[in-house]
Amino acid sequence: MSELNLPILDLSLLDQGPEAAARFRDDLRAATRDVGFFYLTGTGVSAELEARLLRAAKDFFALPEADKLAIENLTSPHFRGYTRVGGELTQGRVDWREQIDIGPERQAVADPDGPAYNRLIGPNLWPAAQPELREVVTEWHDRLTEIARTLLRAWALSLGAEEEYFDRHFGDPQTLIKIVRYPGKDDPTPQQGVGAHKDSGVLTLLWVEPGKGGLQVERDGEWVDAPPVPGAFVVNIGELLEYATQGYLTATNHRVISPRFPDERISVPFFFNPALDAVLPIIDLPSELAAETRGVSQDPTNPIYATYGENALKSRLRAHPDVAERWHPDLVAARAAS
Repeated sequence: MSELNLPILDLSLLDQGPEAAARFRDDLRAATRDVGFFYLTGTGVSAELEARLLRAAKDFFALPEADKLAIENLTSPHFRGYTRVGGELTQGRVDWREQIDIGPERQAVADPDGPAYNRLIGPNLWPAAQPELREVVTEWHDRLTEIARTLLRAWALSLGAEEEYFDRHFGDPQTLIKIVRYPGKDDPTPQQGVGAHKDSGVLTLLWVEPGKGGLQVERDGEWVDAPPVPGAFVVNIGELLEYATQGYLTATNHRVISPRFPDERISVPFFFNPALDAVLPIIDLPSELAAETRGVSQDPTNPIYATYGENALKSRLRAHPDVAERWHPDLVAARAAS
């Protein structure tokens, strides 16, 4: 463990021979069993790309309000585009942040008899006033997809499965990039930048503006700070990987505390998840690991579904009730009746 409260793992060890690679896989398994979070260095993501992403994020949030609202997520049945400050909820409470949500670029699926989660498939909304945003986000997406696939192959081996286990079961990944700005607050008590939650998918790679704290992770019933580390991502697993390992690995609650005014904070989480129709099978763990499974966390108000699309839709409907009510009143009514 590091003095930063979370383990630090170096991805470049996978390229430094069999012993170093085996050490990385052991550390990866331990970090995501014991903590569910870690810092990842050695990814090869350049400081230049990070700087371009940060500049693009700041430029987007500095656009006139009319330009941002022209791509507001209320205009998207697929939950894409811009969310104004206070427009997203966690645990039913308002998150004090603004953001743009960017998923796979697809045509909408016109199939009323298909699964409800197909409504998440569709085009992104890009700001006409800032065409360069799409270019840097596309480059960021492709680079982080490579890192995510590398991590999943290492996880598979560390759990006694074949290296391509997750590649075979993922299908066409359902990624999501959120570019988030947390405005400063001057209230005397800490404000909810984003409330306590577990991610609903498999894997999250989080990039945070250098020097900007606020992320906290729950450890042993207490909240500990997870400040950014230069050149590192904060990585955590989601509920679906906990499900696939039957609780051998653990998804962990985390939250963000708003910065103090006049400060602000930019962060960019990248969620790497299976295709919406993918069912991530339960991994047949080696006996010594299977003996240490703890079962999947049970929350009657937040069920974990085997099909990723059902998890993703559940999360979107909860987080954006205004979008849900405008575009999917049938799903809102079904949830209320269940």
